[in-house]
Formats: sequence, structure tokens, C-alpha cells
Amino acid sequence: MALMKIKFTQKKRVKLAQGLWLMNWFSVFAGIIVFSMGLFLKIELRKRSEVMDNSESHFVPNSLILMGILSCTFNGFAGKISYDSLDPTKFAKWKPFLKPYLALSFFFNTLIFLTALVCFLMRGSLESTLTQGLKNGMKFYKDTDTPGRCFMKKTIDMLQIEFKCCGNKGFKDWFEIQWISNRYLDFSSKEVKDRIKSNVDGRYLVDGVPFSCCNPNSPRPCIQYQITNNSAHYSYDYQAEDLNLWDTGCKDALLRYYTNMMSSMGIVVLFVWILEVTVMIGLRLLHTALESIANPEDPECESEGWLLQQSMKETIKLVLDTLKQLGKTNQVEAGAEGGEPTPTVATVS
Repeated sequence: MALMKIKFTQKKRVKLAQGLWLMNWFSVFAGIIVFSMGLFLKIELRKRSEVMDNSESHFVPNSLILMGILSCTFNGFAGKISYDSLDPTKFAKWKPFLKPYLALSFFFNTLIFLTALVCFLMRGSLESTLTQGLKNGMKFYKDTDTPGRCFMKKTIDMLQIEFKCCGNKGFKDWFEIQWISNRYLDFSSKEVKDRIKSNVDGRYLVDGVPFSCCNPNSPRPCIQYQITNNSAHYSYDYQAEDLNLWDTGCKDALLRYYTNMMSSMGIVVLFVWILEVTVMIGLRLLHTALESIANPEDPECESEGWLLQQSMKETIKLVLDTLKQLGKTNQVEAGAEGGEPTPTVATVS
């Protein structure tokens, strides 16, 4: 028994064709939106590529851009088919292409659905990328005289100001690296010498943070040096004080920013997927309804349209049997190419 079997009069076929034509152009517009979202996300990721460890994060925007282009192409083609289906003579030229087109549409819709899922599932990969990228960026913060790294200080400072964050996981990350260049250290000073000698790697480590970690909303002047030294500041308790530094790490701030953006895009892509599936089902019904017209010379006669010619269970069984048969054929061909002898069956008389 056919799946989603529906009877169509000529009036219903015309309405379906007109509705599909309109929906296809809506889908073209939706494809432009998906393309634009991918382009926007790619630009946003490139802005902060210096604090990202690899290019895997660009998989999502690249997928969105590709899906947007394919959506415009597929739906523009389907719109033309829907329009020509109103004229039987024009529709006849599209008949040989419809089955391959519907098969490609099914594959395309599967890709759109997977793209939507990836938008929701990229958090883990993005988190590891940001963790390592920010760690490297902070390490090069002091290298303002090194070619290829001289921009890193400005990048990190602007990042911390824009996203109201400090360090990788928090402001204490700055205590573990030397972020002040040797160029600005007085090596004749006893304090500088002692600090460098006290460190195994010979680095100048301080319990301080760059100025960009300061929260301007705090009523107290920013305490960015000797943060853990209570005696260095009046009426100050490091453990109890509400520090006038950003308390959010930049990894969490960026991760929240990008995951919220990608989740919103994922929701939009899911709506586009629903629209594309609806168009594919409608086109299949229109295709079968036009093919099943009993008398082509009488276009006003009734016809039947269906999604699948057999039930879902029967269709799956047919597909599996076809795949098995193809597998057996490939095995036989491989055996023949390898020169393996064909087994003979002995008969007993």
C-alpha cells in the first residue's frame, strides 16, 4: 500500500504547483539567510583567529555557506519545475530529471539536518581550541618587539575589554606567565633580580594583571599589582574583597558568545530544514500525481499522488535487498578479477 496516498483533481494539482513555486522562492530566500549567517560567523571567527589553536572551528561557517549556496541552487531549480508543471507540454521535459533530483534533495536535506546538529555540538571542539589558543596568546603578550607577535598585546587587551574578561580561566592565569617584557625591567633592581632568581625558568612573575583586566564599574581605583598582598593596599582583604577586576575568564566569555551564536543559527537551520523537507514532499506528490493521470489528453481528470509507492516497511526491505544484491555482484566481480576459480557443485547420480 502506498504511503501518503492522496487523490488530486486538476484544481488541487494547480494549487499544489502554485504553492510549491511560492515555497521554493521562500526557500531561496532562506538559503541566502543561511549563506549570510555562515559568512558572518566566519568573519567573527577570523577576528579572533590569533587566540584559536586550529582551523577546525571554521567547519560550521563553511558548512553553512555551502548549504546556503546549495539551497539557492536546488530551490531555484525546483521553482522552475513547479512553474512548468502547470503546462503539461513544458512539464514533460522535466520528467526524466525528477527522480534523480528528488534523490539528491533527500541527500541534501540530510546534510542540512546534520549541519544544524553540528551547530549545537561544536562546543567541545571550540572549548579546546580556545583554551590552547588563549594560553599561547597570553604567553606572547610581552613579545611586542618580536615580528609576527607584536600585535598580540593589543589583541589580548582589546579582547579583555570587549568581552569583560581576564585571563584564560580567570585573572590568576596572569600570575603564572611573564607578561611584562624584559625591555621594561630594570635588571639593576634588587627586587627584579630576586624575582627572576626565585623562579626555576628565570621568568619575572608577579601577582598582577594587565590594565585591560580592570573593571571600570568598580568605585575603587584599579588594583592590578600586588593583588594578593593585603598590606600593600589600604583597607583591603584579598580573600574577602570584591576585586575590581573582571572575574570571568576569556575562554568562558568567548565560548558563551560563540555557542549562543551557533545555537541561534542551528535553530534557524532547523526551520530551513523543515521548509526544505516540506518542499521535497510536495514536489514528490506533484510528480506522482501528474504521472498517474490516466488520460493525458484530459488534464482535468483525477489522479493519485503518493510519497512512496509501497509502505515504509516494504520500501526499506526493497532498499536492503537491492544493497545486498549489489554487494554480491561486487564480490563476484572482485573474484573474477583476482582469477579465483569458480566453485563447482558435484552431483551424485
